[in-house]
Amino acid sequence: MLLDLSRIRTPQEHFEQVYPAEAFAADRGDFRVSAPVSLAFDIFKDKADYRLVGRTQTTLELPCSRCLEPISVAVDVPFDLRYQPHGSNTPGKEDEREIEEDDFATAFYDDDQIDLGQLMREQFYLAAPMKPLCGSDCRGLCPGCGTNLNRDTCGCKRDWDDPRFAVLKTLGTTKQNSTKD
Repeated sequence: MLLDLSRIRTPQEHFEQVYPAEAFAADRGDFRVSAPVSLAFDIFKDKADYRLVGRTQTTLELPCSRCLEPISVAVDVPFDLRYQPHGSNTPGKEDEREIEEDDFATAFYDDDQIDLGQLMREQFYLAAPMKPLCGSDCRGLCPGCGTNLNRDTCGCKRDWDDPRFAVLKTLGTTKQNSTKD
């Protein structure tokens, strides 16, 4: 999934491609791509610098943060990224400068190629919810036996006594006994 920059001859071109979900099967991260990925963008060329403005669309499957059941999340992410040749912006100690807003949208390429797979994965991570939930009322898993509390109930004891606070419990009973005397 590489974009060959040597083939771009005009100052502006359009790129559009649909990739099968299986093309991302090797990615074993926080999500699974479960639908074909549509990638479309305009390429703006300025000497060795390129600007890609477009969007990527697909569906991701993520585990719910509470119950671990898979949920589907539609992704439709616009992007506006700048690419410069690697090594064109490597400041030395005398060239130190403050990071500007545009620097966050700047990436680097090597060998006249941009890795579109990396571009899409980055957009997926940015679009994925920080804490995906199957529903706002998800009850999660029982910490004792692991039962999905959305589907079943369990007989686990819900009151857990922290042994570090056992001394405090004796203080409460000691205080009650001393007030009775």
